[in-house]
Amino acid sequence: MNLMRPFSLASVIITLLSVSVKAHFQVIMPKDDKISILSAPFSIKILFTHPMEQGPVMEMGMPKQFGVLVNGKKINLLKQLKVKKIDGRQTFNLDYKFNAPGDYIFYIEPAPYWEPMEQKMIIHYTKTVVDVLGAEEGWDQMVGFPVEIEPLTRPYSLYTGNLFQGIVRKNGKPVPFAEVEVELYNEGKKYIAPNDAYVTQVIKADPNGVFSYAIPKAGWWGFSALVDGDKKMKNPQGKEVDVELGALIWVKAVDMKKAK
Repeated sequence: MNLMRPFSLASVIITLLSVSVKAHFQVIMPKDDKISILSAPFSIKILFTHPMEQGPVMEMGMPKQFGVLVNGKKINLLKQLKVKKIDGRQTFNLDYKFNAPGDYIFYIEPAPYWEPMEQKMIIHYTKTVVDVLGAEEGWDQMVGFPVEIEPLTRPYSLYTGNLFQGIVRKNGKPVPFAEVEVELYNEGKKYIAPNDAYVTQVIKADPNGVFSYAIPKAGWWGFSALVDGDKKMKNPQGKEVDVELGALIWVKAVDMKKAK
């Protein structure tokens, strides 16, 4: 019996570590990626989670900034956020009303998140583009984050199977061979991964920071390019630790419909 204890303890540790290294994704999930009626109610949910597995939800602090970029102008929406508890953790919602055509880039700089298992602070700079009334201009504007994905493919009105491409940038410059994690927001847990390796898809950018991914299923897909921060940051205990910076963008793909 005693001989089994070290093995059991090791198994528990391995299990805990495997859970901890699963990809965190900052989520900005609009009701849709295209709007055809200005007066229609429009909601956005904002949470920090593991999207493919639909949890756990991590506690979010008040974001450093949250807003929308449209026609080259930034609009601060931080005070319009509403707190919503999911599994006892703080997330946010936004009810928004569009008043003109355009490509609206919703963006967030979340409060730094302390991940004790990885011993690092995490900041995921995230954006999602919504096209209003078919404007189809401005979708490639940059928010100006320290790390950011510049879309090369229009990030809305995508079909399942389309190739999505983007450039990973840090301080405006391409990041050669940047690692990009990809996950489906598996709402309703419609899909089951064959094993843990399938939960998060991993691709690398080319020497110019360009990455490509063929979207296999309909739904919202998150692309997360992770780079090391240039400076350390204090964790909640006051100790200086490494910082993970993430450049994220969310896009939606739909199945092509047959004519009746």
